[in-house]
Amino acid sequence: MLLRQPTSVTEAQECMAEGAVPVGGATLVWALWQRDGFPEQAMSLRRLPQATAIGPGVLGGAVLLHQVDDRVPEVLRRAAGSVGTGAVRRTATVGGNLVGSSLRCLLPAALVLDARATVLGPDRAYETDLAEVLAKRHLLLDLRWPTPLASGYRKQPAEAGGPPPLVVATAVHADEAGRRRLRVAVRDGYDVLVGNVPCHEGPGRALDALRRTDIGSLPAGARNVVGREVTATLERPGGGGPRGATPGPAGGRRG
Repeated sequence: MLLRQPTSVTEAQECMAEGAVPVGGATLVWALWQRDGFPEQAMSLRRLPQATAIGPGVLGGAVLLHQVDDRVPEVLRRAAGSVGTGAVRRTATVGGNLVGSSLRCLLPAALVLDARATVLGPDRAYETDLAEVLAKRHLLLDLRWPTPLASGYRKQPAEAGGPPPLVVATAVHADEAGRRRLRVAVRDGYDVLVGNVPCHEGPGRALDALRRTDIGSLPAGARNVVGREVTATLERPGGGGPRGATPGPAGGRRG
């Protein structure tokens, strides 16, 4: 197998046109290749500057998960740090996790950041939304997002080999009028549910509003986790939520 490592978008397009198979970190395809046979050509983006970028508002698709650090928001950093073992994080890539993995541990974090993706098409690189990336399994060059005011991430403990653990990602953004809005994404099993609600009146009102989104369909236990994570995020610097409210499950307040 010939491994090609383009250093420009044009060169990467040429590799794709000549049948090179994107390899990412190879954590998801290596076993399949050993079973079914290796392709004649594979392509790694690890020498492509756009695909290896890390900085304010950008994360390249070829960045290894263990390289995701405090240059990106907390929600994305913690999501990357929760994937697999240290050995997995030293080889798995951002693009492989989002596009190739069935668990997509980074997806809730990317959704609450309102991230857009730059992908490599047959004739050009272009920006699109995450829904298209997942549906068409595009080759991801990078993610870009507006800087959040605050964010948080929680992955519930789970037994190895069992069902996917519950994931709750949160982020607070300012809208065009300067009012704070809360984005929440929850991975429940293999499904990811999203809510986007005002949060300038505090956790209680935000949780009430979340009840009227897809988040309100979650089981009670999951809604309790959402309630705790929303409150914690809104009480962080930049979150803007008043302290003192006692949240119940997403969709209500106790007491």
